[in-house]
Formats: sequence, C-alpha cells, structure tokens
Amino acid sequence: MNIAVRCENLTKIYDTGDQKVIALNSVNLEIRLGELMMLVGPSGCGKTTLISVIAGILDQDSGVCELFGENLLTMKSKDKLRFRASQIGFVFQAFNLLPSLNAAENVSVPLIINGENRHVAKRQAIEVLERVGLGDRWKSLPAQLSGGQQQRVAIARALIHNPRLIVCDEPTSALDHASGHNVMNLLKEVAVHKDRALVIVSHDARIFNFADRIAEMDDGHIVKIS
Repeated sequence: MNIAVRCENLTKIYDTGDQKVIALNSVNLEIRLGELMMLVGPSGCGKTTLISVIAGILDQDSGVCELFGENLLTMKSKDKLRFRASQIGFVFQAFNLLPSLNAAENVSVPLIINGENRHVAKRQAIEVLERVGLGDRWKSLPAQLSGGQQQRVAIARALIHNPRLIVCDEPTSALDHASGHNVMNLLKEVAVHKDRALVIVSHDARIFNFADRIAEMDDGHIVKIS
C-alpha cells in the first residue's frame, strides 16, 4: 500500500442555527506515502476542516477517510485516541501550548502520553528543540517566547514521537522568510520518508515549492491537484 490517506466523498456540514454551512462537499483526495501534500485556497474554503477530519479531530458527516488503511470513524474512542497519539503529529495554527509547562515539557507531551519515562522524554524534547533552533530556550514558558518561537515549539512537539503522518496548519505564518525555510527543510527532512507523509495547509506562497503536490480548494471542493 503506497497511500497514507484516502478520502472519498467526504462531507462535513456545520449547523450554525440560522443556516447550514457545507465545509466539505464530496471531497476526494489521496495522499501518498513519502510525499508532502500542500492544501491551498482562500480562507473559509474547508482546508482546516479537511485536515481536522484527516487527523481524527473532527468526524465527517458522510464519506470515508482512511489513514494507513484504518478508518478512524469506526474505531472505539480509546482505540482512536491511541492511534492518533502514536501515528499523527499535528501543528495547530494557534499552537495550543500549555502555558504552565516550559518548552521541553510541552514538546515531551506526546512521548509521555505514549508511556515514555519523563526523564527520557525531556532529554529527547531538548534534542528536538535544538533541531528547530531553540536548544537554549528549553526552560522558557510559552509567554516568554515570541510567536515564531512558540510555533517552532509546536512543530517540535509534532515531530518528537516520529509519527507516520504530520498535519500542519499554517506552520510558517509567524516566521520570517529564513526561519520559514529552515522549518520547512526540517519538516521535509523528518517527515517525508517512504513510510510517512506530510500534509500542510498554507497561504504562504514562499513555501509552495517545497510541496510534491498542491491541492487547491474552493468552497468545500478540491478543484485542482498539481
């Protein structure tokens, strides 16, 4: 099997009370093992909803989404949580760092969830922080870091447990040109292997050239893949 993610006729509708908003409208997409797939398109076109369904954060209303041949929608809750914890790394646009934990503690969370010893997890977290240029800030709380530094902590957290699928929502939005390219080089180096895949939502045209393929979305549809 060379497919990491298979989406078939995915539909997601949000009921806002006054009206229903079709966020995903019969979306079909395959993401191959070993590739970096980028999702682009205007705000509100469904990109973040799509990666949230792919990562098992949201359930679709209809259609099928399989990760490495597994259908998360049919899993029991505890099995789904275990699968996501071991197989998926997610970089949220809002970072979602825990304010009371320092950078290393935030990064080590996925390892601890997966049962790793805290001291081992901390040591590995510091090593990953060094790879994103924050080895000297591992003791810093999120409030003591700039937006770009917090973003790199979030990326380190997504990488630390060597997930097979890494999903990123605007990973370079708070970074300058040089830092953005460094982060993308790191993501591609770590994530794009024959048994892994990386999917990125981005408005940042500066990083489009890192993609193996680009899926353009509009109004809940994928309109073009190039």
